[in-house]
Amino acid sequence: MAITVGAPAPDFTLPAEPGGDITLSALRGKPVVLYFYPKDSTPGCTTEACDFRDRMERLQAKGAVVLGVSRDSLRRHANFREKHGLNFPLLTDEDGALHQQYGAWGEKKLYGKVSIGPIRSTVLIDADGVVRQHWPKVRVKGHADAVLEALEAL
Repeated sequence: MAITVGAPAPDFTLPAEPGGDITLSALRGKPVVLYFYPKDSTPGCTTEACDFRDRMERLQAKGAVVLGVSRDSLRRHANFREKHGLNFPLLTDEDGALHQQYGAWGEKKLYGKVSIGPIRSTVLIDADGVVRQHWPKVRVKGHADAVLEALEAL
């Protein structure tokens, strides 16, 4: 399934680290940066998470909530958050259903090898729950700044 800019973002409820569940519709009134990444503690994923962490003050000044999503367990998320001082929730989508729903699962190439798996992508959802921007295949370098610019343009 693909995400459509201008359409309502599909609602979800997922377990989060730190504790509890997060429901997208409960965040109405705030823009949401929902980013999908392959795996905790890998180089690209760590860089991306730390880039969002380091821009959190500016993101929050715009009222935004940042949510990272991977298929890792809550235990792995807890270790990842603690090790890197991450200041936003990480959601676990162990069965990959949300990845599928948001178009963050599919075919990808790495060093010429084709595989099926999580696709690094980001969705910017406005305060009314509408998708305003979608980055379907993210390159980590400069991405957090691009998200911040898009957020500032809302």
